Amino acid sequence: MPDPRNPSKLALVLTVVAGLLAAGGTALLVFPAPAVAQAASAAGLPPDAWTWGLLSAALATGMSSLGAGYAVAKLGTAAVGTLAEKPELLGRVLILVGLAEGIAIYGLIVAILILNRLA
Repeated sequence: MPDPRNPSKLALVLTVVAGLLAAGGTALLVFPAPAVAQAASAAGLPPDAWTWGLLSAALATGMSSLGAGYAVAKLGTAAVGTLAEKPELLGRVLILVGLAEGIAIYGLIVAILILNRLA
């Protein structure tokens, strides 16, 4: 187990775990199981359309979450610096961080719409 006091080792371990999970999920999408083919035929779609639909929903969620995480990281750093100098700006800073987090919610909504279209 990495030392939590050393953030660089912890970040490296978390990055490796996230990469392994992403590779496993991609393998499941590229090589669909027979259950996916059965679900696609039950929905009246060709299996390729089902696979691409699932891939697009996964990309919509994943990419929007990465973008939101990057935005919150940059904005959070600036917000902490701002609050150290002027604590009365807490409300404004929270609104900005909330707007950055909304990007991930928009991606999730798009993924839900794609999945509803497949069913």
